[in-house]
Amino acid sequence: MDKIGIGIVGLGNISAAYLKASKEFPVLDIRGVADMNPDAARARADEFGLNAVGLDALFVDPSIDIILNLTIPKAHVEVGLRAIDAGKHVYSEKPLGIVFSEAQKLAAAAKAKGLRVGSAPDTFLGGAHQTARRLVDEGGLGQMIGGSAYFMCPGHERWHPNPAFYYEIGGGPMLDMGPYYITDLVNLLGPVAKVIGIGTMTRSTRTITASERAGEVIPVDVPTHVSGTLIFENGAVVQVTMSFDVAGHKHVPIEIYGTEGSLIVPDPNNFGGQIEMLSKGGEWANVDTDMPYADGNYRSIGLADMAHAILSDRPHRASGDLALHVLEVMEAFETSSRSGAVVDITTPVVRPAPLSKNITNGRLD
Repeated sequence: MDKIGIGIVGLGNISAAYLKASKEFPVLDIRGVADMNPDAARARADEFGLNAVGLDALFVDPSIDIILNLTIPKAHVEVGLRAIDAGKHVYSEKPLGIVFSEAQKLAAAAKAKGLRVGSAPDTFLGGAHQTARRLVDEGGLGQMIGGSAYFMCPGHERWHPNPAFYYEIGGGPMLDMGPYYITDLVNLLGPVAKVIGIGTMTRSTRTITASERAGEVIPVDVPTHVSGTLIFENGAVVQVTMSFDVAGHKHVPIEIYGTEGSLIVPDPNNFGGQIEMLSKGGEWANVDTDMPYADGNYRSIGLADMAHAILSDRPHRASGDLALHVLEVMEAFETSSRSGAVVDITTPVVRPAPLSKNITNGRLD
């Protein structure tokens, strides 16, 4: 199999998940890792038997085709632009950027140079979500009517050792968790046309309860409870709530409603999970996942799909266009909250192509 050279920038917590999953995809040849903290780069390189290099060396390495950008969200566009300037394709951790207009500059720069942008989340390529996609595409739900999407918790200061960035500009529940839910909804229903939203900040500070920083008070600069409605181009109306303020709830992650049936879609932060379907006049029943990549954490599948797409000259699924559309949708919640108006979404996007059941040796064509 032909391989694509990968260079990784940013060796924080999420990098371990990518490096473990990348072993499932032979097309990915990781040729160097770098971080602003050289010690972090060396430690991760030693853990996975990789080559730690300086940032400058990584960007000019001619054997590297794609920069995998695993830096913090507020650095995603800056690092992405540097990759594009170096003539590399770039695949970013979510979100694509923290400001829609800045992410547009990244997309435009890549287009001008004929380079590709990809972005997490890629969980919608997991077996459970691809099975749910097939059920929708087969028409068993009838005409799409609407749905709901919920992520609600008390806040990440309970478990994260350094949670301050979740409450800074560029953080908050929508930019942190919204990408998983909205990307999966676009995978299921297609593009979003309009957004109505409201965001509130319940507390101006948070107290860390995890690790050695327990008791430290951190400021809150973003809405921590965001709720509203997505109106899709196909007419479906979906209620969405993302919150760091809720003690607990009983909503399922995603429900989809049609004229002939309803579908429960599992947590879009995972690749697998239990699907349930109800046909009109019937009862809820479990649906077996019949697609691959549902039995583990496959964070790297979107990157691998992009690598295969480069080799075969086809569109990749976890694309920059998809991520830019999702970012505009997420930002529209705050715009609508400030203005009290319905916000029109301007970015065009095509639903990503579904995966085939017949995937062998990590190929995703």
